[in-house]
Amino acid sequence: MVLEATGHYWRNVFAALVARGYAVAVLNPLRTARFAEEELRRTKTDAIDALGIARFGQQKRPRRMQLPDSVTDDLRELERLRERIAEVFASRLRQLHRAVDLGFPEFTGHFRTLESQLATTILPRNPTAASFRCISVQQLARIVYHGSHKIGEDLARGLIDEAAKSVGAHHSEPYQLRIRYLCEDLEMLRRRLKELARDVGKKLDEHEVAKLTITIEGVGPLTAACLIAELGDPARFDSAAAIASYVGVVPRIRPSAKRRFTKGPAIPLGNARRRKFLCMVVLQLVRRNPWLRYHYQRLRAAGKPGKVAVIAAMRKLLAAVSSVATHRQPFVPILPSATTPQNA
Repeated sequence: MVLEATGHYWRNVFAALVARGYAVAVLNPLRTARFAEEELRRTKTDAIDALGIARFGQQKRPRRMQLPDSVTDDLRELERLRERIAEVFASRLRQLHRAVDLGFPEFTGHFRTLESQLATTILPRNPTAASFRCISVQQLARIVYHGSHKIGEDLARGLIDEAAKSVGAHHSEPYQLRIRYLCEDLEMLRRRLKELARDVGKKLDEHEVAKLTITIEGVGPLTAACLIAELGDPARFDSAAAIASYVGVVPRIRPSAKRRFTKGPAIPLGNARRRKFLCMVVLQLVRRNPWLRYHYQRLRAAGKPGKVAVIAAMRKLLAAVSSVATHRQPFVPILPSATTPQNA
């Protein structure tokens, strides 16, 4: 039996069919769409699509899919929830930057980021420059944040002096209310992110592959959770190359094509969201992980562009994840010795 994965609607149907003993293969909609193009099909209705999916299953014989174990499923849901909340947090932070720039643009010069708990403690009490002109240095300095820390007289005096000559021109109640609400949202979202990070850590302790993934130097609990959320058990893939193809870090080679290289998307297939995440992870790991840094620097020394070296490092990382999942052993990097020839 074959089933097309459309949004989230297929999941209950798939679980119900597997529970009744059916062998079900879940298909990527891109594959069924390309199959329809192969048959030169132009009309698209539910009945025709169902017939096309059935014909695809009959001809291609796709592999059956297994239900994920409960720990993997829970870890996936926790990680995706954490990711969504992190996106909302980033959106609220951008809105806060805009609001502060309108009412007290000089405020940001005193803080490394408005994301800090210090900034979100001060702003609800004094949202705009006009509100700082009505408070004394001593009152502002005594405000407590993050437990028992106080703002201090130096910062308080600096903010009040800047507020006296601020170019901010928007001090009315709607602007102040927006900043207060945004700061409250950021505090609530920050607490939720911390709680979810703890929940993810607890769930990782129950997941064998996730614990082994953390043995790769530089891969932390949240990174391991993201990898398991998207890959499930990496051992289900036939090879590391299959994982790389699934994520989309396999470049296309077209020696027979006449079109020259353009600056368009180099890898249009695969999971673009996860590639973006892996790219950020690899950029950090090439600084922390000697094994991955060696492979990255070797390609850069050979004249490869930075993007090519990063994609190659992403593939190396996926190969390491595949190795620990397949062999169920901690990752042991193998670095060439100083006497090993470069072409060995």
